[in-house]
Parts: sequence; structure tokens; C-alpha cells
Amino acid sequence: MAQNSSEEFSVYKSKTFARFAKKARITDSDLWKTAQLANEGMIDADLGRGVVKQRIARAGEGRSGGSRSIILFRKNDRAVYVYGFEKKDRANIRPDELEAFRELAKVILGYTKAEIEKRVEDGALLKVKNDG
Repeated sequence: MAQNSSEEFSVYKSKTFARFAKKARITDSDLWKTAQLANEGMIDADLGRGVVKQRIARAGEGRSGGSRSIILFRKNDRAVYVYGFEKKDRANIRPDELEAFRELAKVILGYTKAEIEKRVEDGALLKVKNDG
């Protein structure tokens, strides 16, 4: 059963997050593994209403010092990376930012599979490949 649910689990990133990931040298493999940890219940911070904060481990660097991500998340369905930051640059997101992410989660997590695929086709979302 777990294999079936992980096959349906999809991971995406926004164009803005993709730029952050490239600059921070975060690979799709790193993103997939981090999203999969969340899907297995290992969430660093559940911020409520479909928003989680997750540390991203980069190859050879571990999770503690580096990047943080805001993910719009629904277990066994989808994870959408929407914001990233380095721990050294800021400690956390502001309350107004959290509220905006929660509103965005309501929209994006409400999309049907067809609507998500349309967002991928038009370039608003990029699919994260599971190359591991």
C-alpha cells in the first residue's frame, strides 16, 4: 500500500523557488528526498493549513546549517516548494508571510490533477523528478 501512495505522491517547485534552489546548489534529488521525509511524517514544523517548513539536506552537508523551505503539502498527494531561505540570512518567516502561504496552500492544494498539469504546461510549476 505504501508503494502505491508514494507513486501518486508528486513534488513540484515554483519558478521562484527553482531560482533559489539553483543558487543554493539544491538538486531535484535533494528536494525529492526532503518531500518524501515529510510524506513519511518527518516534518520539521507544521505551520498549519497545508504549510510546512522543512530543512533541506544537500549532498555532503546535512540538514542543520543550510536551507529552509516552505512547502505546500498534502500527505500522499503533493508537495509544492514555494519559498526557500538560508538559515544564516533569516531565522523564520513573518506572520503576514505565513498567512499568505496558507492562502496560497488553499488554492494550490485545491487544484485537481488536471489543473496541476496545466500549471506545469504553462511553466508556473516545475515537476521535481524522482531520480533516486
